Amino acid sequence: MSESVSFIEVADLGKDYAGGDGAVPAIRKMDFTVEDGEFVAIMGPSGSGKSTLLSVLGGLNRPTRGRVLVDTLDVYALSGEQRADFRSEYVGFIFQSFQLIPYLTVLENVKIPMAVTGIGGTLQHRRAMAVLDRVGLADKARRLPDQLSGGEQERVAIARAVVNGPPVLLADEPTGNLDSATTAQIMTLLGELNREGQTILMVTHNPEVSAFAKRILQVRDGYCVFDS
Repeated sequence: MSESVSFIEVADLGKDYAGGDGAVPAIRKMDFTVEDGEFVAIMGPSGSGKSTLLSVLGGLNRPTRGRVLVDTLDVYALSGEQRADFRSEYVGFIFQSFQLIPYLTVLENVKIPMAVTGIGGTLQHRRAMAVLDRVGLADKARRLPDQLSGGEQERVAIARAVVNGPPVLLADEPTGNLDSATTAQIMTLLGELNREGQTILMVTHNPEVSAFAKRILQVRDGYCVFDS
C-alpha cells in the first residue's frame, strides 16, 4: 500500500530575516501537516511567527530552510512564474486590513483574481455576482468600498478570496478590526465555507474566534508548541 499524503505538508521549516546583528529567526523550526478540508487556527503571542508562517504557506515568502508541499507540489521548487500560477489556482488570501482597492467597485474588486485566469468577461461577471450573493452583498456590487461597513468590506474580501475556487483559504486576523457581532457573522460564513469542503488556515489571537476552528496550532518563539 502507498503511504497516504497530507494535503499540506510543512517539513523542517525555518525563516530568518536580516537584522543589525545577523539573522533574526521568525520561524525556527516547524513541522506539521494539514488534511484537505481542515479548519486550523494558528495562535500565539505577537512576534511568534504566525503571519510569517501564513505568507510562507501562501507562496509569498521564501523560507530559509525546509519545504512546503501543497497537494504534493513543492511550492518553493517552482519558478517564480509557476509560483504565481500556484497562488492563483490554489490560494485565497483574506487580510485584516481588507486590502480592497478604493476606486474600484465591490464587483470590480471581486473580479481582480480572475484577471490572470483567461476567464471571459461574461463568466467573470456571473462568477463574481454569484460569490457576492453568497456573502449577502449582491445588492451592493456597484458601491465603492468606503460606502460599506467594516463587516461588509471583510465579506467583499472573502468573496474576492474564493471567487477562483481555490482549495486553500489563508486568513490573517480576518476579524481583527471588527466588533463582536460582526465577528460572529464573518466566522459563521467561514464555518459554512469549511463545512462545504474549504481548507482554512487562520491566524488569530482571539480565543472566541479560534473556537470556530476544528484544530489549533499554538506557535511561540518560532516553534509549534501545541497542536490540538
